[in-house]
Amino acid sequence: MSQLGPIDYAVISQALIASAREMGVKLIRSAYSTILREARDGSAGLMDRFGNTVAQAELIPMQLGPIGETLRACLRRHPVETLKEGDFLINNDPFEGGQHIPDVFIFTPIFVAGRVVGFGASVAHHLDLGGGAPGLNIHASDVYQEGLRFPPSKYDFQRDWNGGSFERLVTANVRVPDLTIGDFNAQFAANAIGVMRVKQLCERYGTDKVEAAMKEMQDYSERRVRAAIAQAPKGTFYGEDAVDDDGLTDEPLVVKAKVTISDDSVEIDFEGTCGQVKRNLNCPYSSTLSAALSCVKSVLTSPDIPYNEGMARPITIKVPYGSLLNPRPPAPVRARMIPAYRVFNAVMKAMAQALPDKVIATGFDCTTAFCLSHLGEKGYSVYLEIFGGGYGASRGADGCDAVDSPLSNCSNAPVESLDIDYDFFRIVGYELAPDSFGLGARRGGAGFTRRCEILRDDVQLAIYSDRFRLAPEGLLGGEPGQRGYCRVHRADGTVEELKSKAAIDLAKGDIVEMFVGGGAGFGRVEERPDAMIARDLADGMLTRDPRVSRGSARKLAAE
Repeated sequence: MSQLGPIDYAVISQALIASAREMGVKLIRSAYSTILREARDGSAGLMDRFGNTVAQAELIPMQLGPIGETLRACLRRHPVETLKEGDFLINNDPFEGGQHIPDVFIFTPIFVAGRVVGFGASVAHHLDLGGGAPGLNIHASDVYQEGLRFPPSKYDFQRDWNGGSFERLVTANVRVPDLTIGDFNAQFAANAIGVMRVKQLCERYGTDKVEAAMKEMQDYSERRVRAAIAQAPKGTFYGEDAVDDDGLTDEPLVVKAKVTISDDSVEIDFEGTCGQVKRNLNCPYSSTLSAALSCVKSVLTSPDIPYNEGMARPITIKVPYGSLLNPRPPAPVRARMIPAYRVFNAVMKAMAQALPDKVIATGFDCTTAFCLSHLGEKGYSVYLEIFGGGYGASRGADGCDAVDSPLSNCSNAPVESLDIDYDFFRIVGYELAPDSFGLGARRGGAGFTRRCEILRDDVQLAIYSDRFRLAPEGLLGGEPGQRGYCRVHRADGTVEELKSKAAIDLAKGDIVEMFVGGGAGFGRVEERPDAMIARDLADGMLTRDPRVSRGSARKLAAE
């Protein structure tokens, strides 16, 4: 094997990271649907020949965290030695390394001199993959009702995709085939960029050096993570959070985490978490893994540590089978991001006991999936968007306003783009919500309100969200953030309040008002600097001065 010197390693490793980022750009700019093109609900990266993550685009942490699990499930059925030029692997099975049905993972082998040296990988949230309702089936009682499942499989691109049997199968089972097939092609385009860049590196530096650099990148991340863990306080810490309900009863779904920090490793045990449920709030194992890893990395390690397979090696995660976080098939899992966020919250609360200066308060951190659909003369039109809310505050900073939460990172879909693509609704209100955050020494981020006017009869609305009943909790005396809601203002003047997991028919003239709440505060509001309060008052983010109530309280105490 060729000797890998420090200069070659630096050049090759940075080239691999740059290639992954280029793949991400290609994926988004080639996309057809607004959920991928505008909201950027997709990811890309490079893997080694063993299915380990090497480099990732900076897109969706939830999708990329366990992508190695997703590829290795494919390689167990189709070993790397059996692959040939033109093959691709595909997987979206939640019970075989995937996450939920809309997130389809595609892997393209990278052949150099007849040998696989790695894979170009991409994943996209597809607007519609069939199932019991357009875009989002909130009433699904099993995974079969949520859409087409692609078990870990191998196909030939030229034979099976370009007008071939697999492409025809997908086309025949989705409601918006032009958008869905267009987004599949964006994934193939992203993978092709990764394949080309790795081949170029192998031609210039030799395959041995490129593969050695892939291994060293993972080893480097492992060393950095272990060193960071070694600096953290040792012991066992406990955290707990809960999903509002399962959409059928008002009973909270409790997530419990026990975090044990040892010399240079961390163990997270979710024993005590509630059992799986009959609605789509179940979280597949790979998603639980990703949420827990993301929290540990954000609290314990430096942002400059590359997120690859090596980062996960020092962390052991135990999840009871049959629980909300590791359900038995055929449990429905579409809304798995909501319990995944409670994983993030529970682990964060546990780690707050050890590292209070490095954690954040709870935000309005739940994926709010908002779907409108209409069947017209030319077929279905489906709109789906992912909303974030206010971020939680930390010791040193206010939470971000109206931003997607840590596990997701989706972008805002511009109103102008929606006006171009959809004629059965229009956006009539979109604004930050004053006073929606929890106050504290540092305040949480603000939430926002969005209003859609329905322009046609026979429109369907489906949503799943959370924090409608259980507010985001503050840390060290910080106030809670505001809870969310969804209301339908009917054309006849009546108002209908929806639950956080709901589906309803709409008519022309109805207005849907979606409010996503704010993040919680960190520290006592009495410790907040006057200048920060004055800024929020001047900006209109606060409509009351907390110093007034503070002064009144002091006066009463003195009397």
